[in-house]
Parts: sequence; C-alpha cells; structure tokens
Amino acid sequence: MNRRGFLKFAAGSTVGLMASPIIWNSLYDAVYWTQNWGWIPRLKRGASEYAPTVSKLCPSGTGFVVRSVMGTPVRTLADENNPISRGALTALAAAEAELRVSPARLKTPLVRSADGAYRAISWAEAEQILKTKFAEAGRSVAAISGDPTSSINEVVSAILAAKGSSDFFFMPDEEQPALRAWEAMGGKGRMGYDIENSDCILAVGAPFLESWGVVAGNRSAFDRTHPAGKEASQKIVYAGPLQNNTAAGADLWLPIKPGTDMALLLGIAHLLIKAGKGKKASGFLKFAEFAKGYTPEKVTAITGVPAARLEAAAKMLAEAKKPLVIAGSALGSGGSAGPVMAAIAVNMVLDSVDREGGLVSLPLPASVVKGAANYRTVMKKSLVDYTQAVAADKKKAPALLLVYAANPVYALPAASGVKETVAKAGYSIAVASFMSETCAACDLVLPAALGMEAFDDVQTPYGSGQITYALARPVAKPFAEARPAGELFIALAQELGVKLGVKDMPDLLYKHAFALGAPFRAMMDEGKVHAAKSAASASRLVYNTAALSKTASAVCPEGELQLAPVVVLGMGTAQTGIPPFATKIITNHQLVGKHSVVQMNGATARKLKVADGDKIKLVAANKTEITVYVTVFEGILPDTVSLVAGLGHTAFDQFSQNKGANVVTLTSITREPGTGLPVWGLAGVKAVKA
Repeated sequence: MNRRGFLKFAAGSTVGLMASPIIWNSLYDAVYWTQNWGWIPRLKRGASEYAPTVSKLCPSGTGFVVRSVMGTPVRTLADENNPISRGALTALAAAEAELRVSPARLKTPLVRSADGAYRAISWAEAEQILKTKFAEAGRSVAAISGDPTSSINEVVSAILAAKGSSDFFFMPDEEQPALRAWEAMGGKGRMGYDIENSDCILAVGAPFLESWGVVAGNRSAFDRTHPAGKEASQKIVYAGPLQNNTAAGADLWLPIKPGTDMALLLGIAHLLIKAGKGKKASGFLKFAEFAKGYTPEKVTAITGVPAARLEAAAKMLAEAKKPLVIAGSALGSGGSAGPVMAAIAVNMVLDSVDREGGLVSLPLPASVVKGAANYRTVMKKSLVDYTQAVAADKKKAPALLLVYAANPVYALPAASGVKETVAKAGYSIAVASFMSETCAACDLVLPAALGMEAFDDVQTPYGSGQITYALARPVAKPFAEARPAGELFIALAQELGVKLGVKDMPDLLYKHAFALGAPFRAMMDEGKVHAAKSAASASRLVYNTAALSKTASAVCPEGELQLAPVVVLGMGTAQTGIPPFATKIITNHQLVGKHSVVQMNGATARKLKVADGDKIKLVAANKTEITVYVTVFEGILPDTVSLVAGLGHTAFDQFSQNKGANVVTLTSITREPGTGLPVWGLAGVKAVKA
C-alpha cells in the first residue's frame, strides 16, 4: 500500500457492539505463546478447556477442538470424534488460533477518505454507510462470496433479490466445472466421491491429500487404509506433472504433461474397455469407438506417460472391487469440465457410479431463507464472465459491489477484469477477517469474526462422499471490534425491510439442521457433526461422446516451459495470507529471501544452461515477468517448471507482504471448447537470465 493508502486511525475510536447477543457457554484463558512479538497478548495462566467446532478458514471446514485459557483460544487440536476428519487436521486449521490475533486481522471498520487513505470509524457510522449505500444503489448491486458452504450466502443473495438483482456470485472453484460436467453426463444433484470406502483411486490432477476436496477426511482415510507395518487396503494412482504430497503417498505416479489430463483418462478408458470392462449405458458403443483412438502409443506421445505405466494403472483399476476416478485442477480454480467428464466416463466403464467406493449422487444444498438464490443457479454462473463484461464496458458496473470472505483481486488472473470491476463500481464494500488485497481496493472495509468467534455452518463441501452438516460455534469473543458476518447481514436485511423468514443465525442454522434431520441441540451444545449417506435417487448417466469430443480438442498453452503450480494449505489461502506461525514450513525450495523458487529437473536446467541457486526471470505469454531462484528437483517432468502458490501478496502483514510471486499472475484466461468456461492455471513461460 502506498503512502496515500496508509491507515489513518482516528483518535478515540469507539468500541464495537455485537449485532445480536450471543450466549457464551464456555470461558477460556489467554494465549500461550513461545515467541515474543509485539502483537502477541501477554501470557496469563489458567485451566485449559476444550470445545469442538469447525474451521471456516479451511475451504472444506475442517473439524477441530479449540483449547482455550480464560476465554482466549491458544491452540487448535485434531477432533478424534469428528465423523469426517476423524482426528486429522490440516496445517491451515492448526494455525487458526494464531491467525485469530494475526497482525493482518482487521480490528475496526475502515472507510476511505477523500485523499485515498483509510480512517477508522465506529460501527454506528459503518452501519449507516452500509444501509445508505444499499438503499441508494437500487437494483444495481452485485455480491461475491468466497465461502460456498455457508448459509450466510442465502441471506446476502436474498437481500440482492429483494432489490431486484440476481448478480450474486461464488468465487471460481473446483465444483463449477464439475457441476457442468456432471450435468452433461446426465447426473442429477451434485457429484460426490466415496474416497473413504474405495479400494483403488486414480486421481488425475487432483491433489486430494494436500488441497483438493475434504482434505482432512481424505488424509484420515489414507491413514486408516495404510496402517503402519501392514498391507494397505487402498491403492492410489496419482497423475500429475510433479511429485507432490499426493504423489508421494501414491502406489503409482503417472508423470503427465500439464494440460493432458483428458487424453490420459481416455487412454485409461480404452484399455479398460479392451479388457472387457464397460457398463452398457446409453451411448456406450459410440464412446467406446471414440476412446479406441486413444491407444497407449498415442497417449504416451501426448502425455509423456510411458505405456507400461498407463497399462499398470488400468490393470489396478480393473482388478479393484471398488475403484474410483477423480479429476481436478492444481490451483483449485479455473479448471476445465472436459477432464471431469472423462473421469465420469471412466467411472461408468468401471460400473462405479452410485456404488460404495465410487462416484455418488448427492443432493444440492437447499435454501431455507425466503428469496435466497438457488445453489445450482449460483454455482453455474461465472464471476469471470461478469467481471470481464464490466471491464470491457459490455455490462454496466454495479452501483454497489459487496465482497464477502473472498479475495478476488489476488486470486484471479489480471485478464479476469476483477480489478477493473472493483474500480468502476460506484461503491465497494469488503467484509473480511484480514486486510487482503481486495480489502485494500474497497471503499468500506468491515471486520468479520472468525468461525470460532461466531455462528456459521459448513454444508456438504465439494469432494465429500456423504451429506454432512457442521456448525461453527462461538467459543471465543470476536477479536477487537470484529462482528459476526451472518448477524451483520441479517440486521442489514431487517433495516432494509427484507423478510428473510429467520430472525438470527441460530434460527437459520436450526432450520437447516431440521431439514436434514440433524441433532441441532447436540450440535450447538456439544459440537456434534451430522453425517449421513445420500438418499438421492441414482443418476442415469449417459456417455455424452459429443461433449467429450468437443472438450478433448483443447490445446496446451504455448511456451518454452510448462508451468505446474502447487497449492500447500499450510501457506494459507487467498483470504488468510501466510499464517505467521506457518512460516517455518516454507522451505528454500519454495522461497529464498523475497523471491520465489522455481523447481525444474536436471535435464531442463542443462537445456537452459542454469544451475542450482541461479537467479532467472520467467516471462509469461501475458508479458508478466517474475524473478526466481532455481532449484533442481528430479521429481518433475522435463520442460516443466513448478512454483508454489500462495506467495506474492501486497497486503496482509509482514509475514505475507513482498514474499515471492503470485503464480496466478503468470496465467492467462482461455475458453474451453464446447463449454465456453473460462480456464486458467496452465501457462507457457520462457526463462531468461535475470
């Protein structure tokens, strides 16, 4: 942030008030720290108490137990009783107690002054601005949510609907292309993955042991199926351009060139059909003829995977009793529908749809708030389509733009038009827990409580194999003047005269629990989590060869080198920045000083005439240049380079700012043939001497 954007705090700022009273069931003590940084609260002593809840910072809502002392969370621990995570804990969830008092936490409402700087204001003033701007905007209102699992989305979308706007969007994620693929193949509801009960998993481009799906649940399933000193009951095949954590845990790694996922899956389908597999669903013969063209020799030429490894993977799937095939993207957003369609087709060939251990049909989350947007409708809308249209003046910019629990300015490529949309909006408001790049671009910034400080929920996250419902419970007071976002939006709706049918967040959560048959009282009092098998009727899938053939024509980006990004949850998300206490897990193979580290194998290094430790520049097709250090790693394909995601922040705090490069800046947006979906994450780059 430049000098004009420096925070100017008004003297004597007022103490924030809760939007509605919360009954505190437990009081805990002050934070126990081993460091002596100035922003850390001073040590107090007292008895430890423990309360189960869920993380709202972890994308899939990892369950954990919060250890507190005299009302202050000091640590998050694995929850052995959680039926989803079963004692597993992600690195991000493990850091949440520390993130609660991070230097990047927003402490008070901020409004941009005429000179461009922020000044702190009271909640009374912030509420008046919020109400006035919504009233003045009329129907020209748009909103972006970065948390598709929360019921708060229903409140926000209902407010927009009452004003006559349908411009409510989710941030791009894995489910958006997957839902398009599922429907193209005849699926009903949404697609689930019974990872826990599968005996053989092929994951193509989906790092499900690191960042894809319900990570804690996936790791727990891996732990149970791979007992130490005993034979594993689940085999794993991972296909990707480098040996990441998921590849390290796999029985077989298929080293594929970036962007060739679909060819690999069609080659697997051909081998399985040739071996006699193939459920004779509608369109099977036409699909079999299409897949016949993907011989091992052709697939090897396209993907780089040796034919022997391809045949070994097909053999493992054919011999499995409960096989499962998954497709995903490395960045968790900007992925294509084509590979997911191909993965569905392979599951159909294996007769692994709506069977234990395979793909399962799950119901879509149902709204309980009056006037709320339909989940499927929102999930199928493209935020990038909207922002690109606004940036190109093909669509009028909103008079009011609301961004909740999202950081699109950092997370989306420059060509998305999101920066232009924020700038062109008549007035922009961010509701967030941390001072992100998007917050720094908005006119009004409102501090939101974390999940452990407020009532919220986690409805079945994408990647789950069953229906789940968990509550985030306030086990600590909101930090500084942060407020629970759900209560803030419900209060706003009441001020605007919008009839939601719910009076507060507990009422909203109760209605959801009741609709699911979940034990609401036990969930509120004891932190119980609801998990149930789907009762949705089986999907009658078809082999949509026409759709598959169109998306199969997608080409890889041109460039001397192909980029393979890696997401590590321990390095935070776009919404959190790097957790202060997680800096110790960042290695010299990811970051050196203020520069990212690019990984390449020895053959690529020799070709480029560089050595371990050399400084070079990577130049993308969109003309973006970044300076990086070289490290040689043989677990990556030739002519491929890897960068870790989550670096390159310009906001948050000293632990995140000016550390490395944001890998997303190297990517460009293309359109997937057949679906027209905006796609990024793949990039061709060239290396030059720094």
